[in-house]
Amino acid sequence: MSEVLFQRVALIGLGLEGSSLARVMKRDGMAGHIAGCARTRATRDKAMELGFVDSVHEDVADAVADADLVVLCTPVSTFGDLAARFAPVLKPGSVVTDVGSVKMAVIRDVGPLLPAGVHFVPGHPVAGTEHSGPESGFPELFEHRYCILTPPPGTDRDMVAKVAEFWRRAGSMVEFMDAHHHDRVLAITSHLPHLIAYSIVGTAADLESQLRREAVENGDVVETREVIKYSAGGFRDFTRIAGSDPVMWRDVFLNNREAVLEMLGRFVEDLTALQRAIRWGEGETLEDLFRRTREVRRGVVEMGQAGRFIATEAEDSGETES
Repeated sequence: MSEVLFQRVALIGLGLEGSSLARVMKRDGMAGHIAGCARTRATRDKAMELGFVDSVHEDVADAVADADLVVLCTPVSTFGDLAARFAPVLKPGSVVTDVGSVKMAVIRDVGPLLPAGVHFVPGHPVAGTEHSGPESGFPELFEHRYCILTPPPGTDRDMVAKVAEFWRRAGSMVEFMDAHHHDRVLAITSHLPHLIAYSIVGTAADLESQLRREAVENGDVVETREVIKYSAGGFRDFTRIAGSDPVMWRDVFLNNREAVLEMLGRFVEDLTALQRAIRWGEGETLEDLFRRTREVRRGVVEMGQAGRFIATEAEDSGETES
């Protein structure tokens, strides 16, 4: 049983990350009271049924009343509206943080709305699965995963340290980073891979539809869902990533568009070079790339960031919020 860090914690959003945070706080006694806020009655009822919160609220202002820590666990596009609704009732000295995958947009949309005396420590736990909803959470989600904190200049150091300790007790390895730098780094390590996965799975689905149409036109027997039936390991991984929350990822790309477009441009250039190497039979070029990228994979494994099932290469898909 850990020492209570915050007497009252308000979790705004009870999906994968919100419910996982609640579970680890419950398990380790990190909070005196956990108040959950969710838009739908079904989610609120399920949260109480599962027992990972002490109270549930439809009105975000009711949830944050007298809270020492407020954690935004909803899609990034909702943060500004939520902050506008709960900012007037925030307790002086309280802390507001979040689990969003984009940080500059969070600072832009939330920071100016918070009253003086309230501390703002944006955060990003780099952990998740493709699942969502209150049933999907589990207390080990953040174990051995990085949590990146991006406090704006001038943020109270003691409060930053307290939020960092909160994430460490949840099992995370805490790093500090400039928000703009965070968005560029995550654009290549997380956001672009998801964009590629969505694109490849979409292309495969379009191909499957085309093959079915051609088979019907030719009078052939139509094989049901060939692409899915014959999925190899690589494609299965893409479908797992592409199964992530569409609203959350829509918000990520719209709120980190400049960094994503920059990394997408770099990727397209490298893909064109790879296309040329295949066309002209440049085996050495291909092998050199594959050797270098294999070393990157080994580094991921050595740093313990390969997921919970390293032996089978089944990794978590990334950050999913609800």
